[in-house]
Amino acid sequence: MSDRDPRDATPAPGATAVPRGRARSRRPSEVTLFSGVYGLVMAGAMAAALDSPGEPSDPGSDALWVLLTAVASAAAHGYAHVVAHRASSGGRGARAGLRAMAAEWPVVAAATPTVVFLLLSLPPLWTEATAVDTALLLNTLLLTGWGVWTARSAGRGWPACLRAGAVDMIVGLVIILANALIK
Repeated sequence: MSDRDPRDATPAPGATAVPRGRARSRRPSEVTLFSGVYGLVMAGAMAAALDSPGEPSDPGSDALWVLLTAVASAAAHGYAHVVAHRASSGGRGARAGLRAMAAEWPVVAAATPTVVFLLLSLPPLWTEATAVDTALLLNTLLLTGWGVWTARSAGRGWPACLRAGAVDMIVGLVIILANALIK
């Protein structure tokens, strides 16, 4: 344990100084992964919620709602970063705000497979329920793969990578289980 005061302005040897009042920003790959996971979970949950048994199938409308929700979530998350930075650094301008919102594109990209599956649901070959089930399965597999990949990218060993993938997979399985129990 160090006896250094964390408020000391002099950085520890080998450390990178962060100016007071400015938060350390995340690497682009971290933002992409965070937003991608968020987009997959959001798209799966939206598709599962919109697919209601006993109601007329309307996959086009459901796909539009998933896409609009992804775009709105990305914009809201980006805007939240703008507000947080403005509060901590005294403002950054409209251009920086638009860049922060545009940086959330992985939320929308991650929702795209779900949107495509919904748009491809043409009865009797491919029903909306089948499209939702397929999207939930694919999203769960992608979450698992991303968990393994990110842990591996961080230099972790294979046992830790597989545990990370399993934890991410559980998130997808919870959505699948909720979809089955609610319907």
